[in-house]
Amino acid sequence: MARRSKTATGPFIREVILNRDRVGSFSPYPFNIPVVRELERLPLHPKVTFFVGENGTGKSTLLEAIAVAWGFNAEGGTKNFNFATRTSHSSLSDYLTLARPPSYPSNGYFLRAETYFNVATEIERLDAEPSFGPPIIDSYGGISLHEQSHGESFFALFRNRLGPGGLYIFDEPEAALSPDRQLAVLLRIDELVRGGSQFIIASHSPIILAYPDAMIYSCTEDGIALADYEDLDHYRTTRSFLSDPGRFFKQLFD
Repeated sequence: MARRSKTATGPFIREVILNRDRVGSFSPYPFNIPVVRELERLPLHPKVTFFVGENGTGKSTLLEAIAVAWGFNAEGGTKNFNFATRTSHSSLSDYLTLARPPSYPSNGYFLRAETYFNVATEIERLDAEPSFGPPIIDSYGGISLHEQSHGESFFALFRNRLGPGGLYIFDEPEAALSPDRQLAVLLRIDELVRGGSQFIIASHSPIILAYPDAMIYSCTEDGIALADYEDLDHYRTTRSFLSDPGRFFKQLFD
């Protein structure tokens, strides 16, 4: 009787290491951005690690470099995707070492909100070519991602394409999702975490960032450091606004 293979379980990346001795200068991009400039060793949570911070602090640059260092396509998708609409990713991945345990994920995906349209186009291009296998779009629910709203196509990915035992790297997954959909995504993340998956996520959403079993790195002009959820500006600003919008607007506009 054939032995049933076990689903892999994370963590799949324990630590991100910047090989600073190989960096000739920290003056040019991307080494001059705050997150990279001070980076040495960055432990990751075995379940969920968040990067949060203002635009320009380097959280997406770091996330992209981790994804590319793992072997994902810079514009997103699985490791089987190999296309480039416009080569724009930095060279940071060449200077990173990903500390990995022996286990290897049985699934994986890199989602970049800003290039998901390009991934959808590449899926249609590949499915138009002769193949002995099922169409790629079947693993996304069978409906063209271009024939759905932006939010529905995002949610189709979460609902259909992801599976247990996966490494998932997401850059602003909330970008096209309503608050209710973000809560549904949190439920899906929890299901996949319980199935042995590991997530690394850059986000601005106080809903997504509220996932309880996670490590949060705050990216600022001073570099990168661990932070508590309720100490985040994203949480405090949102809470202040929702508690009294009228007072908030009065202070803002006056």
